[in-house]
Amino acid sequence: MLDVFENLESEVRSYCRSWPTVFDRAEGSFIYDEEGRGYLDFFAGAGALNYGHNHPDLRRPLIEYLESGAVVHSLDMHTKAKRTFLELFRDLILEPRGLEYRVQFPGPTGANSVEAALKLARKVTGREHVISFTNAFHGMTLGALAVTGNSMKRGGAGVPLSHATPVPYDDYFDGETADFLWLERVLTDSGSGIEHPAAVIVETVQGEGGLNAARATWLRELRDLCTRHEMLLIVDDVQAGCGRTGTFFSFEEAGIVPDIVCLSKSVSGYGLPMALTLFRPELDIWEPGEHNGTFRGHNPAFVTGAAALERFWSDDVLSKEVIVKTQQLTEGLTVIADRCAGAQVRGRGLLIGIAFDDYSVASTVSSEAFERGLLVETSGPESEVVKLMPALTTDSDDLQRGIEILDEAVDTAVACTAVA
Repeated sequence: MLDVFENLESEVRSYCRSWPTVFDRAEGSFIYDEEGRGYLDFFAGAGALNYGHNHPDLRRPLIEYLESGAVVHSLDMHTKAKRTFLELFRDLILEPRGLEYRVQFPGPTGANSVEAALKLARKVTGREHVISFTNAFHGMTLGALAVTGNSMKRGGAGVPLSHATPVPYDDYFDGETADFLWLERVLTDSGSGIEHPAAVIVETVQGEGGLNAARATWLRELRDLCTRHEMLLIVDDVQAGCGRTGTFFSFEEAGIVPDIVCLSKSVSGYGLPMALTLFRPELDIWEPGEHNGTFRGHNPAFVTGAAALERFWSDDVLSKEVIVKTQQLTEGLTVIADRCAGAQVRGRGLLIGIAFDDYSVASTVSSEAFERGLLVETSGPESEVVKLMPALTTDSDDLQRGIEILDEAVDTAVACTAVA
């Protein structure tokens, strides 16, 4: 059943090793293998499926568009599908939030968005250095890897990763230390050896780095620091954005306005490749064609992205539902964590999980959950966190079912660890 994958596909494959089955179809919060077994999906395409699998209100316009013979591939040419998406993004997302960003389509992935953001920040400021954070993850291309913290992923680059300096993320020490004391000092000390940075790049919730969630006060202090020292603030909202924390952008809770924002994953609403880089109008100093790419005009993604905006962001119903579901999930996970010594609930919104002191537990939990029909992944530098990302549209009953399966999986994993 798996021979062709094992014999032909590269060893680099990863998720399929945790979930050794062949998936065939999907609907809503469930994905089914070719034997017909259903799995409750709390992975959601690593955050690319915020509205679940094959949502009918997104699938219908996509099918109609494809059957009409409309343009599918168009690079950065004008199309009706792109116009509709841009108009809705302006009317439903940017203008209600008082944001005046320009929109760039940098390519199909989150890494493309990050690379464009870093490149633009350096072009605007004329400076090369970028400040990043411990346990950050921003993508697998060289520029994005340079501002990523994970040593295994960085090691895959094969070349030195330079022009970036990591500094402590919120609560890296004790939660009381003045987090920016060191950075403030070196930025004003001509003998520090730190070049004046072009930008600071940050995730408000570190999805791959262990579900570390920055406090709103910390983010506001970071915004102020960047303003004082004339550094551009880049928020990587690739995984935490598009409603996963309750608001469309994850930084809204902090009341800050980044200079540049990176979006991808669920911006198409349907799992189709699409990314945006947003930036203040005065930063738009690109020369035509200076940042280019073949797959910047994926019209099917414009169609489903527009449908998602119209369906889920023309009012605040989804945002309110996410708040309620977050409370349900947090309470359920807290009960589980309280039974495990040293375990703690981490994250924000529906980007949440449990961190374990024993680094071997989370991977066992993921395996046990799979055997029981639940997909969850792990995160953190030692894969020590069980990470949950259910679709924002998952109903209360299915959330409770997921909590119960996870509860059983944790009990089994902890018992196995104790025996070992």
